[in-house]
Amino acid sequence: MNEKTGVITFKGNPMTLLGPELKVGNAAPDFALVDNGLAPTSVASYAGKVKIISAVPSLDTPVCDTETRRFNQEAAGLAGNVVVLTVSLDLPFAQKRWCGAAGIDKVVTLSDYRDRSFGLGYGVLIKELLLLTRAVFVVDADNVIRYIQIVPEVTSEPDYAAAIAAAKALL
Repeated sequence: MNEKTGVITFKGNPMTLLGPELKVGNAAPDFALVDNGLAPTSVASYAGKVKIISAVPSLDTPVCDTETRRFNQEAAGLAGNVVVLTVSLDLPFAQKRWCGAAGIDKVVTLSDYRDRSFGLGYGVLIKELLLLTRAVFVVDADNVIRYIQIVPEVTSEPDYAAAIAAAKALL
């Protein structure tokens, strides 16, 4: 298993990321995630769509809450062939409850709790915490990665404007 150091910190403390270092132009790795109804979901589930994939440590934390609400607002202004996916290790039941309480209706929340295939496949699983680091991937309709931001400090927000611009450029 690949280990990457010097990429992220959590509250100023250096952390280790597990998995490959993906680059723009790479094929998006497949994943086996679970939706809020416990149905399996993969990259193929969103074939032909531009995907903004937002990885977060937990929806029940302030920055993840803010980020998911912001992407929900941004998604309302995007074309119909763009889907915003928020991936965390939260259980699907917790994701569903959180989305209901927060009024999230444009972002699809998916859980990587079963086998961490997203975290390990996209290189965003934090070894020390066994949580996903904060990252944004924009994947085109042909499942090629077109934008990546691994947020250097896990407690900071991503660059929303850059991610949205990258998605819009693919339309």
